[in-house]
Amino acid sequence: MAKVKTVFYCQNCGANAPKWIGKCPSCNEWNTYAEEVIQPVAKENQWRTAPRKEAKANRPRLISEIALESSPRIVVPDQELMRVLGGGIVPGSLILLGGEPGIGKSTLLLQLAIQLKGKRILYISGEESEHQIRMRAERIGTLQNDCYILTETTTQQIFHQIEALQPELVIVDSIQTLYSNVYESAPGTVSQIRGCAGELLRFAKETATPVFLIGHITKEGSIAGPKVLEHMVDTVLQFEGDRHHVYRILRAIKNRFGSTAELGIYEMQGAGLIEVANPSALLLSQRDASLSGTAVACTMEGVRPFLIETQSLVSSAVYGTPQRTTTGYDLRRLHMILAVLEKRCGFKLGAKDVFLNIAGGIRVEDPAIDLAIICAILSSSEDLSIDPAYCFAGEVGLTGEIRPVNRIEARVNEAARLGFKKIFVSSYNAGADKLKENAAIKVIPVGKVEEVFELLFG
Repeated sequence: MAKVKTVFYCQNCGANAPKWIGKCPSCNEWNTYAEEVIQPVAKENQWRTAPRKEAKANRPRLISEIALESSPRIVVPDQELMRVLGGGIVPGSLILLGGEPGIGKSTLLLQLAIQLKGKRILYISGEESEHQIRMRAERIGTLQNDCYILTETTTQQIFHQIEALQPELVIVDSIQTLYSNVYESAPGTVSQIRGCAGELLRFAKETATPVFLIGHITKEGSIAGPKVLEHMVDTVLQFEGDRHHVYRILRAIKNRFGSTAELGIYEMQGAGLIEVANPSALLLSQRDASLSGTAVACTMEGVRPFLIETQSLVSSAVYGTPQRTTTGYDLRRLHMILAVLEKRCGFKLGAKDVFLNIAGGIRVEDPAIDLAIICAILSSSEDLSIDPAYCFAGEVGLTGEIRPVNRIEARVNEAARLGFKKIFVSSYNAGADKLKENAAIKVIPVGKVEEVFELLFG
């Protein structure tokens, strides 16, 4: 009989130690070590595949000698998911989808399972019964015969069913509920998550079968379990949004087969998640020309331009220390912008509260919205409204200059398509003079913040 081994694992980062310690030397967190019992079992209970005809060579090979195998991506009907994944599902890839409880992770992948035609799909659930999944599938859309449901949590039983069914796509809901006999610790612990994910990774690579994993997140917003889980998978997707609002945002945090700058937007309805083809309509609220403190910015997510509304409120500070609050924008960058307005442009905002909000619940990291944020702050400070037909695309430097941004032609064309009359861009942008000839929208190059203030407010 194999000897039972006891190991203490850090529940935050996955580091192990032979005895309990208070502070993890790897992640510096306190009181995160928990005891787990590991008892190895026979290998036949783990994932195994049929013998291959040709064994892979163990000798080093030149990269030019490695033959390329044509394995086209799996095209899915969900265009938002296609964009975020980089053009489809790569065969043999392991994809991790994380998000808050109730945000719609299971709904998104169940929609994929019942809408993808021509593929044998196995949906493994460790959290819901078969009847509950059927009820949700009836609400989402039309059922198809190629989607199989398996309610099981033991990996050994799951792999027996996989060998019998030979699915072309596997969805696991969720990785925290799986249990392997190799480890005697409870489901959801570090050793169980890492071990089960390792078995699924081996299955995906050896059979070229893509696998989706749904992962829970902690109260800090990171995916529960060891950090090594995110390193093992090929793609990490984050499903964001407010459960009290209908819009959801899908981001790629890590993607070995595509860009991590793409963004997918959904609307949660009674019939499931609906793709939002025009995100600018979502992010632009009902604007009124008589209201101050709002400005529209043209931003980019990957190669996708869309317009968002920035809202600002500047008021006299009631207490001694003025407040600086942001939603969807970097607070440190707001401090920098306020310092530029104070030092370079002469606007006295040091004794005023400044509140900033990005409409639509989205978080933007594109520096091209700096110009719109400055205009919104100045509009609220002076209580002068900005024409709702104006939009802005420019980065603000520490000297008060308007710096150029990338893909300015795509931004201008998107603003013209949505009916805006004027767009303010940096005069240092290459081709800014040619953009002025655009008949659909008037392009106004500016070089300093003072120029923008004079053009808007006189």
